[in-house]
Amino acid sequence: MQFNQLGLSQALLKAISKKGYTTPSPIQQKAIPPILQGKDVLASAQTGTGKTAGFTLPLLHLLSENPKEKYKPIRALILTPTRELAAQVYANVKEYSTFLDIKSAVIFGGVNQNPQVATLRQGIDVLVATPGRLLDLINQNIISLKRVEILVLDEADRMLDMGFLRDIERIIKLMPEKRQNLMFSATFSADIKKLAHGILNNPVQVEATPENTTVDAISQKVYRVAKGLKTDLIIKLISDGNWKQVLVFTRTKHGANKLCEKMVKAGIKAAAIHGNKSQGARTKALEGFKNTGVSVLVATDIAARGLDIPLLPHVINFELPNIPEDYVHRIGRTGRAGASGEAISLVSADETTFLRDIEKLVGIKIPTEILEGFEPDPNASTEPEKRQQRGGTRDRSRNNEQQANARTHKNDSNRRPKSSNNRRRTDRHH
Repeated sequence: MQFNQLGLSQALLKAISKKGYTTPSPIQQKAIPPILQGKDVLASAQTGTGKTAGFTLPLLHLLSENPKEKYKPIRALILTPTRELAAQVYANVKEYSTFLDIKSAVIFGGVNQNPQVATLRQGIDVLVATPGRLLDLINQNIISLKRVEILVLDEADRMLDMGFLRDIERIIKLMPEKRQNLMFSATFSADIKKLAHGILNNPVQVEATPENTTVDAISQKVYRVAKGLKTDLIIKLISDGNWKQVLVFTRTKHGANKLCEKMVKAGIKAAAIHGNKSQGARTKALEGFKNTGVSVLVATDIAARGLDIPLLPHVINFELPNIPEDYVHRIGRTGRAGASGEAISLVSADETTFLRDIEKLVGIKIPTEILEGFEPDPNASTEPEKRQQRGGTRDRSRNNEQQANARTHKNDSNRRPKSSNNRRRTDRHH
């Protein structure tokens, strides 16, 4: 199947051709037709399978085909959990609407709101937003959602994990009941199905890959290692392999900073990205990594799905996630769009349970190696430091970063901002 067989307008086909694409991905083939028919869609797609275009293209087609108001109310709202993902989706909207009379904007916290407000006041059709900044500007009477025709929840499962359920519910109440709803998620968990039931109207359910499978193009490997030798091992692997683009995941912000500092001392060009970093620092680190000025990007799970890095060859789990689904999202940063990639996990004794849970989820036994001089400690306990506990719509033992994000957001977004200081407190976390 070719893009010109999906029913998209000539202007969109021209934009697609300009990007060099001719064949839609499986999720695009399955999602675009029912969206064009005006149906609600619940879609599950592996990260890196082209899901953003799967909703962006038909959304732009529908808006361009229908008449619009002169004063340009917001007609489509795309909600994302993180700033990086919002920026990525907005870039896609801009590229695909090159030959259309459609204006778009992106809003998220961590930066001054004034340029965003100035853009909004010029009138836009499509708004890409994170929940925190969106509610903040709604509370200031800068944004109205009364004319929204299409709502997209991107990475819906991630939004639930980060504690955005109440915010999503508040936002939905501000929109017309009659609208088209699109929900994209990496998993069809019980919580996602419950959320979908309350938002979607007789949705078409599409799935590009089996739930929680890992991309075939990704080569997975485990190195068993003593906990205290992990830093030396990861430096050796990167240095000996002369790897130039490596995404490394740690469980905490402090761990990311500490590992980054040690890598820099070892002569490796590294930068850290996590929720405590300013948006400027996060953008600079990501741009350096994309342009290969930075060889290693050390990240917490906030970056697991919001980064768009073409042809990323290596992902390393310096620490395994205590939630097995996060492993899939992490390593999904490589092996994207048909390219091959390598995912390496450094596993100490106390992560044995985490590894077993991951292997059970993905349905394979991950090959294991031990390097001489970096052997695991035979006397170390295999008991995890923190056992995970599930509860409600989000995991109670998410890493400290997500817990802090959710708590601060709940406190701040439920109050009408009374000063710019209040806005900054809210923005810093979204």
